[in-house]
Amino acid sequence: MKFKSLPVLMALSVGAMSAQAASSQEVELLVGSYTQGTSEGIYRLQFDSEKGRITPEPLQVFKAANPSWLTLSDDQRRLFVVNENGQGQADVVGRASSLAIDPQTNELILVNQVSTLGEEPTHSSLSHDQRYLFVANYGVHADPGGSLAVLPINAQGQLQPVTQMSSHPASRVNPERQMSAHVHSVVSSPDGKFVYASDLGADKIFVYHYDPAANPEHPLVAADPAFIELPAGSGPRHLLFSKDGKHAYLTTEMSAQVFVFDYANGQLKQRQALDLAHGMPAQNRAAGAVHASSDGKFLYVSNRGKANEILVFAINPGNGQLTEIQRRSVEGDHPREFALSPNGKFLLIANQMSNAIVVLERDVKTGKLGKTVQTLAMDAPSDLKFINRP
Repeated sequence: MKFKSLPVLMALSVGAMSAQAASSQEVELLVGSYTQGTSEGIYRLQFDSEKGRITPEPLQVFKAANPSWLTLSDDQRRLFVVNENGQGQADVVGRASSLAIDPQTNELILVNQVSTLGEEPTHSSLSHDQRYLFVANYGVHADPGGSLAVLPINAQGQLQPVTQMSSHPASRVNPERQMSAHVHSVVSSPDGKFVYASDLGADKIFVYHYDPAANPEHPLVAADPAFIELPAGSGPRHLLFSKDGKHAYLTTEMSAQVFVFDYANGQLKQRQALDLAHGMPAQNRAAGAVHASSDGKFLYVSNRGKANEILVFAINPGNGQLTEIQRRSVEGDHPREFALSPNGKFLLIANQMSNAIVVLERDVKTGKLGKTVQTLAMDAPSDLKFINRP
């Protein structure tokens, strides 16, 4: 093994297989993880997209502190990582890291790392023009609480220091979890003209115009109206736009619901709200990740707590409404994130608390999940992203 020293992070190559040498059925999988235990950071793994199996021996282990969320650039040549650090951890400073992905070998190489000026950054996304990284500083503690941070990216792919921050007034409905802002995700509209910050602490989705031409250092301007109000104590988490751009789907962590919105000209109008928990007590439910199939026909939502299941919905092609068609156990505990394989034949689940990645079969025609193909031990996995270049 050969170690490559870096200022803050360290990359460890554990294999020399190039992307070109891999067979057409093999793709590479990136796994982010929490590093308070035995996990070391980001794992680059080989995935057989026909058999649905991950090769246990990693191609690379990229050492990093709590790389909990991974964001790939459109050309998949760069990877942006949030390091979910905060009070009580080895590194108390929330950070974001830029990595280059070698176009031949897919090796991850550190470009640079900057502070997000907040604690526990838990999600990030790129502006449609790839000029900015939007970071959701969750901020577990009420002081300083959460915030939205804007980080410019230069032509070399380096993250620049934060140029704009926004925080929001908390709803204070839940005295344990909503005494301050807790921004959980930030995503752009399909046309790139608006940015939406889902704030669990405020029970609102905050809406911003994206206008870098007016002010490159402050590209986000509050829209009118400036937010979408959610039910008190619901705790909005992740927002996903439909394939056709006409609808959006939101998970609310605390109330364990999924909301359907109609989308037009920056406006989100609620169409449907579905309860994922079916009367389960609040402490036993926690809606999490939301993803759709590539054909836009099915929506998948994780429900954590005591439920620990993936819910499958059929999407009405006319109005975007959801019809539940399946509930499937995740075969573990706390499914923080999941991902559909590029060919749609498998669904991979990062079960954070039971320390494993579980691979399930998926019927591409019905959308339903089938048998468990593999359970791969991994300490505290948090995010899954495929490198899938044409």
